[in-house]
Amino acid sequence: MTEVLRRGRASLAFSFLVQGVTFALLVTRIPAIQDRYGISDGLLPVFLAAVPVLAGAGSVGTEQLVKRVPPSAVLRWSQPVVLLALLGVGAGDAMWQVAVALGAFGLSVGALDASMNMLGVSLQRAYGRSIMLGFHAAYSLGGIAGASLAWAGAHWDLSLLVSYLPVVVVLLPAALVGSRWYVDAGTEAADAAAAAGKGGPVVFKLLLPLCLVMSFAYIGDSTVSNWSAKYLQDVLGSSEEVSTVPYNVYMVMTLLGRGLGDLGVRRFGAVAVVRAGSVVAALGFAVVAVAPGAWVGIAGFTVLGLGLCVIVPQTFAAAGRLFPGASDAAVARLNVFNYVGFLIGSPLVGGLGDAWNYRGAMLVPMVLVLVTLLYARSFAPEADRYGDGHERPRTADVGRGSNGL
Repeated sequence: MTEVLRRGRASLAFSFLVQGVTFALLVTRIPAIQDRYGISDGLLPVFLAAVPVLAGAGSVGTEQLVKRVPPSAVLRWSQPVVLLALLGVGAGDAMWQVAVALGAFGLSVGALDASMNMLGVSLQRAYGRSIMLGFHAAYSLGGIAGASLAWAGAHWDLSLLVSYLPVVVVLLPAALVGSRWYVDAGTEAADAAAAAGKGGPVVFKLLLPLCLVMSFAYIGDSTVSNWSAKYLQDVLGSSEEVSTVPYNVYMVMTLLGRGLGDLGVRRFGAVAVVRAGSVVAALGFAVVAVAPGAWVGIAGFTVLGLGLCVIVPQTFAAAGRLFPGASDAAVARLNVFNYVGFLIGSPLVGGLGDAWNYRGAMLVPMVLVLVTLLYARSFAPEADRYGDGHERPRTADVGRGSNGL
């Protein structure tokens, strides 16, 4: 293992952490953003939906961009734009200004998410063992730090600009310095795959099972982020203070699960880890749905975080294995379904909760997470070796019969 790869791994993990801080600072201060700009309750969903839609467009654009420049260059310049866009959200005072800032945030975060995971997939291939969950653990740690900073800003009644400016001043130059050590490990793997006759384009039919899994995982994640506090308060009768606990414990458990998840993948394989994660996440949703009180509900969200957190990183890794000669394109397309799940999850659960009841609504993401079990074989690295001796999937075999899923 070369020092170059070690530095590349550390610098990419720092990039994931920075993005976790940035995103948490945005989403946890949405009420303050709404108040600052006088955004009505009817208009707020439009603003919130525009960000993932634009992020999807940014991810699609990144697929084309990395044909001309390496993913490291995209990440190097998209991360500062995301940070500056966050600062723009806090610095404006007119509706058009926050619209421009959120638009810039959405487009650049799509490019950032896609390029970060492209580099993570290629580094995992270069390492020859599972390290992808560790990158997402860094994101979870950043999310916890960002949420804590947002809580402090709200507690001390700080303006958005005062809350955001110190973070951007510290993280932006640090991210630029860290970007010096990014490693584009995908080119050699793509060349080796082409030499072995595996350099063909991404076939969406083969990628579709992973796209569905990604959407299901983010429907579950958005259910927690958008509805856990309301569920505890309105359904389980908790206080407003206690209702903030579920998301915090959920984030802590994602950090724990991802921190240990790579060891599980190395010991038991990706298929077993994804299956176990799906069952544990479904169990968490079931506990939430039948919880008699607030603390049992919190226990359900805790279990849910431990299970759900392993699915997304392994989905990106599986896409890279499925298309070793076109992993960047596969990751970019798969990343779009991150935002599809986010867009569907919140209105789906909210609509069912209003039309039916919120306990029943929690069963829908539970069922969707369980559907992941049908596609678990998509996470298996089929034994097929070339060049560097690492295991690669036989793409032609994927999708053949029930085992192909």
